[in-house]
Amino acid sequence: MTSLSVLIERLGGVLPADRLMTDAGSAWAYGMDNSRVHHAADVVVFPESHDEVVEIMRLAAECHVPVTTRGRGTGTAGGSVPVEGGVVLVTDRMTRVLDFRPEDRLIVVEAGLINADLQKVDAENGFFWPPDPTSNALCTVGGNLGCNAAGPHAVKYGTTRENVLGLRAVDGQGQTIRAGSQTTKGVVGHDLTRLLIGSEGTLGVITEATLKLTPLPETRRLLRAFYPTMHAASEAVSRVMAQPATPAAIEFIDGNALDLLRRNSQAAIPDAAGAMLMIEIDGDQNGIDGLVERVVDAADGEGADIAVAETAEEQKGLWAARKALSPTLRQVAPKKINEDVVVPVSRIPRLIETLDAIAARHAITIVSFGHAGNGNIHVNLLVDPDDPAQLHGAEQALDEVFSAVLAFDGTLSGEHGIGYVKRGFIDREIPPESLALMRGIKAVFDPHGILNPHKKLPDPPTANSSG
Repeated sequence: MTSLSVLIERLGGVLPADRLMTDAGSAWAYGMDNSRVHHAADVVVFPESHDEVVEIMRLAAECHVPVTTRGRGTGTAGGSVPVEGGVVLVTDRMTRVLDFRPEDRLIVVEAGLINADLQKVDAENGFFWPPDPTSNALCTVGGNLGCNAAGPHAVKYGTTRENVLGLRAVDGQGQTIRAGSQTTKGVVGHDLTRLLIGSEGTLGVITEATLKLTPLPETRRLLRAFYPTMHAASEAVSRVMAQPATPAAIEFIDGNALDLLRRNSQAAIPDAAGAMLMIEIDGDQNGIDGLVERVVDAADGEGADIAVAETAEEQKGLWAARKALSPTLRQVAPKKINEDVVVPVSRIPRLIETLDAIAARHAITIVSFGHAGNGNIHVNLLVDPDDPAQLHGAEQALDEVFSAVLAFDGTLSGEHGIGYVKRGFIDREIPPESLALMRGIKAVFDPHGILNPHKKLPDPPTANSSG
């Protein structure tokens, strides 16, 4: 028997038949995510507890069969695609709330809980968990942890890393990892919590998380600001972020994206508008008007058209239009190359100008929007994959986009992760010495190399390689 056959037989002693799938349909269906990369799995397993994950990983390690962890497959970088086949470990049946203590501002949940379901539980008790990606109706807490996802409110409340107290995970040998604590202070040992967060399943399978909660603000205001150019909007972002009234979120939408909204939403957008900002301010009822006034003063500028959406219905409509942008792009072009680069806020205007020049040079459409408050720009290259010239132009353009981001002291991914599709660019940002250290850390957590292989980092140089 092959090692895979042995593993499948032994897994049958751990999981019931309805949670162990080897049929071709399941193997195919769980071989893709939102990146559109596809490699069929060999076996798909659905654990329902930490202890079952321990057994699955222990057996996989003994048989040296790769394991790829998956939540709901909303990632865009191929992080949950089993590029070597093997086991796909699906966490979406691990959805329990294990502990909830509002008095300590914490909740302990399993990794498969949907972000929106978590938010509902929190809100019923007057709290929220700040990470709220656009896909929050589908994505899992485990997926948020794997990519250090954040969403629009990271500008004020931080990313996933800043909102997790501790973790429970399983390493590449089936050993349990306990990281962090249930307190906001603690320096005992090394910080494995933040090492595991953002590791995209390459160091361990996260099964449980202790999340730090934030009280819901008493009130919110949402500014809608139109500008004649993206440059004017970018400069407004820099002014807003340079004053002390920190917004809860600053989203920007460029001119190409506004054209999409004009055609595909009910939003009233002036013909002269070349860019739009959505600026959310939250806080106490008694102080909100003063905060709004400060932010409006900072956002104002030549050609600016600023209005305040005060009702919940107005705010909901604006957020719905913003969140509809990404899926709408799939209708505009057969292929969307979606990147989420980050640059210092002060460099946003120069990056946008560079993106416009790259698009013109290669005769492709680039649509940009994203979380302007922390410089996280979602750059979307829209192409027809059946047009070889356009596809080649897009590949060259993407190369130039990454070069520009690094030249502006930025980073190649803010929250989508590296996964499989972007790892070939990583050595541009990370020097060889640091990559070697990271590979050494990976080997400690995963000595057999079975945890999500060919993800996050480029493969090490071969013995015959000059690099």
